[in-house]
Amino acid sequence: MKLIFATHNKNKLKEVKSLVPSSIELLSLDEINFHDEIEETADTIEGNALLKAKTIFEKTGINCFADDSGLLVDALNGAPGVYSARYAGEQKNDQDNMRKLLHELNDKSNRNAHFKTAMALIIDGKDYLFEGKIEGKIITEKLGTNGFGYDPIFIPNGYNETFAQLDSETKNKISHRARALKKLLEYIHSI
Repeated sequence: MKLIFATHNKNKLKEVKSLVPSSIELLSLDEINFHDEIEETADTIEGNALLKAKTIFEKTGINCFADDSGLLVDALNGAPGVYSARYAGEQKNDQDNMRKLLHELNDKSNRNAHFKTAMALIIDGKDYLFEGKIEGKIITEKLGTNGFGYDPIFIPNGYNETFAQLDSETKNKISHRARALKKLLEYIHSI
């Protein structure tokens, strides 16, 4: 089966490619020569994932999927949530986003948070949604150099290291994106 993963994010692409079986020919947006940025205008993570998948399916007619993820922090009423990538501004800078988040949590004792991924799959014009979550906490300083986004300040429950300290194989087994992708792949194999 040929499937487009609607992303320009090389980190996401690498993570997903490591989890997709060889029976699926996974194509990136760059590989299909789609270089436009898809505006994320929905007010939910699920809405943005669906928006991206529908855009690519309408342009290509090829089965595809897209994801959107967010970090939801309890003490901030779920922020940054749908605005995680552009929390500190439209420049989408990971360092600025982490700096802002740590500043806003400075006086908070509740540092519980979770990552959530929604994956929208479109097969033969029909759309399906799959969700993955991982609970954890936000620490007070950045640790580790692996990963991207908020990985250096997020420790998943049951672990003593941030996502940025864990090796990619471990992270890719437990992450919110991996959990959503597992559900998506199970669905594909069932049809």
